[in-house]
Amino acid sequence: MSLFSRIQNETFFFLGPCVIENQELLYTVAEELKRMEEKYKVPIVFKASFDKANRTSINSYRGPGLDKGLEMLAKVREKFDLPLLTDIHESAQAEAIGQVVDVIQIPAFLCRQTDLLVATAKTGKIVNIKKAQFLSGQDMYYPAQKVKDSGNDQIILTERGNIYGYNNLVVDFRNLPDMAEFGYPVCMDCTHSVQRPGGAGGKSGGDRKFVPQMALAAKSFGANGFFMEVHPNPEEALSDGPNMVYLENLEALMAKLV
Repeated sequence: MSLFSRIQNETFFFLGPCVIENQELLYTVAEELKRMEEKYKVPIVFKASFDKANRTSINSYRGPGLDKGLEMLAKVREKFDLPLLTDIHESAQAEAIGQVVDVIQIPAFLCRQTDLLVATAKTGKIVNIKKAQFLSGQDMYYPAQKVKDSGNDQIILTERGNIYGYNNLVVDFRNLPDMAEFGYPVCMDCTHSVQRPGGAGGKSGGDRKFVPQMALAAKSFGANGFFMEVHPNPEEALSDGPNMVYLENLEALMAKLV
């Protein structure tokens, strides 16, 4: 069965560190995810970004870049046989990314960028479109249609909260069933939804303590996929530490969601 067929029919997970920091970190996280994949028999896709192009400050760490990042992700697949997900930021990156990963993710702020959606669709890979912080679930029909009309119906729609004043997000869980009406798998980004964008003095803050509740609430609203960024020591992470889940705490939550 193909990965997308499994995603359509099973509880699935997109898991991994926010950004590629080094190869050792990727291996540490992937080893634990492989163990859980074998234990729970559910699709787990390893996630990490080669570039965080929308960091709050120009001085913030962004990642190793396209070529080096894809090389490091490919080593994860070779060593642990896990499918891969990473973000795309520019149309010109699509071909290279499509040669390495299984799922290409459209960042929330870019989900209306037509050229980016079309280029990603044409790779033939699964396209995970994150809902923008300024759109409703019903609005996501149109980004999905851009991908479908470009010849690719392997589409996932991901909720990640809406802007709620300054430096804050709120989740309207009605967006999940609204997006599910389009006929695509629906995923909940449990960690970015507790983020406080730009709210920590030149970087984003967050409230990781609410991640389990976000996940369980999303499950009750019909989400069949769960996106969570995880790290062995989020306090020392180079990006999004305040809202990432401790790797050692992941399995207890996964067990409840499965």
